[in-house]
Amino acid sequence: MTTTLRPEGPETPTAAGGRTRRWRILSNGHPVGALRTTGTPHDGRLWGEISELEITEGRGRGRGTFGALAAEEVLRHWGCTRVDVKVPESAPIARALAATLGYTERMRSLHKRLTDAPALPAGLTARPMDPAALQDWLDGGTERFARSLVASGLTEDQARAKAGGGGRTLLPQGTETPGVVLSSLYGADGGPDPCGSVWVALHLRDLPDGEPLAWVMVVEVSRAHRGRGHGRALMLLAERECLAAGVRNLGLNVFADNEVAIRLYESLGYAVTDRLYGKAL
Repeated sequence: MTTTLRPEGPETPTAAGGRTRRWRILSNGHPVGALRTTGTPHDGRLWGEISELEITEGRGRGRGTFGALAAEEVLRHWGCTRVDVKVPESAPIARALAATLGYTERMRSLHKRLTDAPALPAGLTARPMDPAALQDWLDGGTERFARSLVASGLTEDQARAKAGGGGRTLLPQGTETPGVVLSSLYGADGGPDPCGSVWVALHLRDLPDGEPLAWVMVVEVSRAHRGRGHGRALMLLAERECLAAGVRNLGLNVFADNEVAIRLYESLGYAVTDRLYGKAL
């Protein structure tokens, strides 16, 4: 059996300045499936992604494996130094394929359908984030995000390229940027420093049913206040802010090795929707 890829259509540019193309998977010249390859620039380098992988004929014969390997060769030819695949939680066979091909789980996406606005724990109050504190908070978050990316398998350079500048780009008007919530929690002691802060994008995208999906971009408990349940309180605050804006779907990403955070989100009713796997090329 000879498995090859054939372009299904022309290569097209992406909004981020990269390149993407959809391919047919052929077995001895006969179409048996399809996939897409995408290269996205990060600090002058291309990161690859394999998506839309589907075998339509002859499943269980290794065609998905050979198709994915051929897609990796395409991405290498494009100059990609890394490849990611996002696998739905409802696709256990695809998750097994990723493991077989040497991919490591890096991140999980979770989702919750919001109903009633939860009350904050007694003694805690919420306020809009102090605009003067935003830049330091973003810089600290970028550094922590970069360290987490390195722990998930990226090189130092890859992590810096991935983490750098996102907050400033996505918040062009700072705390006054439309469509976002930047809130801080304060304790009963009345101290001037917050216990933690949360950044929520109120409309990341539309779900298939047309409803908006909000996203927790950053949630961070201040170092001096950790271990007191404030992470849970910040997530409750995020849910309250979404419901106040009329949004009933909230999602977030969490690194796969952050077991403490995963247990917290599960206890709050969040369910895994996708898993992100990656490896170096």
